[in-house]
Amino acid sequence: MNASSTLRKRSLSVRTRSNGAASAVEGRTADDDAESLGEPVSPSARLVEEYFIVVVIGLGAPINQSSGRAGIGATIACYPRFHSIQATDKDGTLRWVRTTVDLDYHIIFPMLDTAAVLVNPDQAVEDYVASLSTKPMDHSRPMWEFHILDFPTSEATATAVIRVHHSLSDGTSLLMLLLSSTRSAADPSKPPALPPLPARTGAIYVRPRPPMSAGSLAFALWLWSFVLLAWHTMWDAAIFISTILFRKDTQTLFSCTDHGNRRPNRIVHRSLSLDDVKFVKDAMNCTVNDVLVGCTDAALSRYYYRKSGDNKTGKEIRLRSVLVVNLRATTALHAKNTVDRKKSSLEVAFTHVAAEVVHKIFGRKAGAYIVDRMFSNTTTLLSNMIGPVEQVEFCGHPVVFIAPSQYGLPQAINVNFNSYVNTVRVVLAVDETQFPDCHELLDDFVESLRIIKDAAEKHGSHDMKA
Repeated sequence: MNASSTLRKRSLSVRTRSNGAASAVEGRTADDDAESLGEPVSPSARLVEEYFIVVVIGLGAPINQSSGRAGIGATIACYPRFHSIQATDKDGTLRWVRTTVDLDYHIIFPMLDTAAVLVNPDQAVEDYVASLSTKPMDHSRPMWEFHILDFPTSEATATAVIRVHHSLSDGTSLLMLLLSSTRSAADPSKPPALPPLPARTGAIYVRPRPPMSAGSLAFALWLWSFVLLAWHTMWDAAIFISTILFRKDTQTLFSCTDHGNRRPNRIVHRSLSLDDVKFVKDAMNCTVNDVLVGCTDAALSRYYYRKSGDNKTGKEIRLRSVLVVNLRATTALHAKNTVDRKKSSLEVAFTHVAAEVVHKIFGRKAGAYIVDRMFSNTTTLLSNMIGPVEQVEFCGHPVVFIAPSQYGLPQAINVNFNSYVNTVRVVLAVDETQFPDCHELLDDFVESLRIIKDAAEKHGSHDMKA
């Protein structure tokens, strides 16, 4: 890397927010700059104060400082939330306030131990990303950072680590913003090709009415679908409320053991074959997401029984995951069995509205309490995001892999999947104190997919003989 004086190198020393930083921009209060006041900060953006999205991107070429800086400035930094901070107006309303973006602050070239990088560059990157989870962000600046690690690892020539506060963007929005900043590697004049959108484009409660010629049975089934929707929604809402109040998951080695302190979160990842996942999907007549949920269940089970020595297979263990579902119409998340039923439920909309209503009526602390209890009383978070189906370039740099994750939730383990070209990247964010052997858990994901694929092959062979 040719690091010129334009982008200053510095160690990761991040200034924390002072008492007046929330209502001041470079010494000016929000009232002094009324023209820059934007819309109020949404309740959902205020509910999780220390929740950060982290995306690790492997690059296939050394960092080109000029093109990288220009690309980030022309795309990411121009996005409204990425040149705004939160400030309180004269009425006490927290609003987005536009401010100037200093790219020298947001693009960081950290100084790492040269010897450690030479001995094990993969470990150096992993350790650095883990260190970010213990560092706060300066609330007097837009809360996003690009950390550039310009040395080769086993998978990439260089690594970019994007850290963004959740109030600026959720995981799906951030990934779509990053993808909108990429170009097709085959033809840089074109945006990358993405998989086709799901068949469902409207709200879940929109059920097309069958034509009169379809008969009375079709009409009855149409009405019955609304009955199921109402029943599933009421049942799921009751489960959600009980989870907030008292219903906890079984205490296992996956449970968070330290809710009060911020311990380092280690983010590790491994690639799985998308072709293998699709083979299982076709053999079992399900979806890609169904396969990934099954793979997660199998991997966690393998790890649990190996580490705990618990061979009581009949023992009931409640281990639930918070499934991240995008409420926008552009993407969807599907799963099998339990999640199939969730498709016929308005639980997602209910939980979102409930949190915001409580926030508006009882204040931010009450809304944050609901979110904290939801995550504290469940075991993990599971998400799956769709990436490009072709090789892409980011600011002129070929992208080798994309590994999105997060930290800041009161959970000891989170599981994220992201597809890119012909691979699926499984990304784990774990409490490194509880999971010092997290790479073994990645091995369990690889082995679980292999076992599932073998079973699918046998299932297919059996069907052909039958």
